[in-house]
Amino acid sequence: MSERDTTGSGAGKAPEPSGVDLARVALRAAREAARARGDAAQQRKQARRGGLRSGARADRRDPMALGSAISWLLTERGWEAPAAVGGVMGRWPEIVGEDVAKHCEPERYDEGERVLVVRCDSTAWATNLRLLAPTLVARLNEDLGHGTVRLIKVVGPGGPARRFGPLRAPGSVGPGDTYG
Repeated sequence: MSERDTTGSGAGKAPEPSGVDLARVALRAAREAARARGDAAQQRKQARRGGLRSGARADRRDPMALGSAISWLLTERGWEAPAAVGGVMGRWPEIVGEDVAKHCEPERYDEGERVLVVRCDSTAWATNLRLLAPTLVARLNEDLGHGTVRLIKVVGPGGPARRFGPLRAPGSVGPGDTYG
């Protein structure tokens, strides 16, 4: 028996296309090639007209809603944590309660150290807030995301303004001069 099957049974081989089948395959290939050439020509033509234009369907070049644009900008620049903490400063009375908010207000947030600095109007409120600090850190991290605020630094009221007048020696800093 020879290597070719002379009986025509074609066991194991697909039949060769002929006639109408061969024409269909050639037509399909010609259509795909024409479509590819047309797409490339269309892209070149649009590029000459000043760039690709958006069509009827949604596209990355379409205008974005303001909220989506801001979210994208915050994510791209890595401003999510500072923006979230800024929102906390606006919602401070909701987070800590009205009584505490009347006497304590957030001043700044250090993103590198993840420290929120809060100023109180009296030493009594500063002591009270120091006792509440772990609870507030947990509440803030629950709202902002774990690890956003590591520590709340409580600052008491500032001292009285220095007065200069006839009873003060020039260059004097008060009791600090005497007691070091």
